[in-house]
Amino acid sequence: MDGEHTKLLLVTANVGSIFEDPEHMLKIWLKEFLATVQEMEPGMVAIHCQEVGGKNYEASMQHVNQFVKAMLGSDALQKYDRARVFLDEDYTAADKFTALGNLYFIHEGIEDVLIYDFIENKFQPVEGREVLSGNIENIQIKEKAKYPQNFFPEFKWSRKGFLRTRWSLNNCVYDLINIHLFHDASNIVALQKTPSVYCENRYRALAHTLQRFDADQFEKVPYFLFGDFNFRLDLHTLLKDLTEKTDVNEIRGKKNQISKLSYTDANSKVVLTIESKYFDHHERHNEVFSNKDKMLDKYDKELEAYKDKLYEYSINFPPSYPFSEDVNDGLSYMKTRCPSWCDRILLSHSTKDIIFTDEKHKPQYHIIGNDVCMGDHKPVFLLLWLKKGKATVSPSPELSQLPMATEVIVPSTQVKISEVDTTKYIHIRQNGTSARVFRETSV
Repeated sequence: MDGEHTKLLLVTANVGSIFEDPEHMLKIWLKEFLATVQEMEPGMVAIHCQEVGGKNYEASMQHVNQFVKAMLGSDALQKYDRARVFLDEDYTAADKFTALGNLYFIHEGIEDVLIYDFIENKFQPVEGREVLSGNIENIQIKEKAKYPQNFFPEFKWSRKGFLRTRWSLNNCVYDLINIHLFHDASNIVALQKTPSVYCENRYRALAHTLQRFDADQFEKVPYFLFGDFNFRLDLHTLLKDLTEKTDVNEIRGKKNQISKLSYTDANSKVVLTIESKYFDHHERHNEVFSNKDKMLDKYDKELEAYKDKLYEYSINFPPSYPFSEDVNDGLSYMKTRCPSWCDRILLSHSTKDIIFTDEKHKPQYHIIGNDVCMGDHKPVFLLLWLKKGKATVSPSPELSQLPMATEVIVPSTQVKISEVDTTKYIHIRQNGTSARVFRETSV
């Protein structure tokens, strides 16, 4: 640990596809992520996951538990003696379920760490390791919201929302907010205009979120907003430039709607094909979208609408989505969507006051797993150093002294409280659903 500054590692990862192939992809993902933590040795690791459990959440629940247990039991995280893991797992609550997962690990070298209770409006000490899962609506050390359906009127169902926690690390206070905004459902619709209808939907949700933070009753502190924003390249403008010297052939389907676009060059060779869920720049696909020449930067416009509220470090990595899900291919993009920087780590302007930077402490903003398969989204990380705060934050004096265990046990949701060893874990039932609280300390 740096005596004056705290190294903070922020990671955002849409992990939906790795739960579709837990035998291979999940193991690769964990190996690469944990190697990154070992290499960087941060004082605090904050991982914001989206689509935890994948598309078929009910069937994948066991894999989520394995995912968390593998992290907690890994050699790379053994010196992180305090942890708070939030898993929004109650998929039966359709009006509240977000499939978000916030995982936080604190290194033993950090002496002073507190987390905020949003109901009691005060900080409490962080001791031991806790996994808060299942129905987490009544957990007070987080704020969570799912976006109203009218934000995404074209869609019947969505898991999109945010999950916020507030921390005091060496008296430096900040919020960590996990967010998931809606995707582009159709390439054909997305290219119709600038900004696209999907971009407008995302703007409505994110502007609402930022206004909510501005107007709520809590003290205003610097914040890191990181997750799957689903920001996309301006497809309307990009296509104009990519197809400037081509002819287009439109194929129409039901109700005379365009179902396919084929662009051909002067030799009648197809160079670009677009369908609702297909996007192929053929021979130039990986070359163009690797963005080695920074050509795509000017089409990455969605963040511009929030520049008065948010900023981002320079992006020097290729679009984070959609990468191939072939476990033997970590470099190619799938031919489903136009590759884009969906996964971002954004900061409020006030974070400039708490981040330390000099020649030896330069923020690093990049992807994890450059050349290995990490699922369709590459995790994006930001490594930086926090200044120590000057003011002392007083913790809540009423911290409950629940028993601590020496190992993590994943109980069945059917286990009755009378049947479990409460020195190893606490099993809570809330509103008829299961919320599990694991407690662990090293002995």
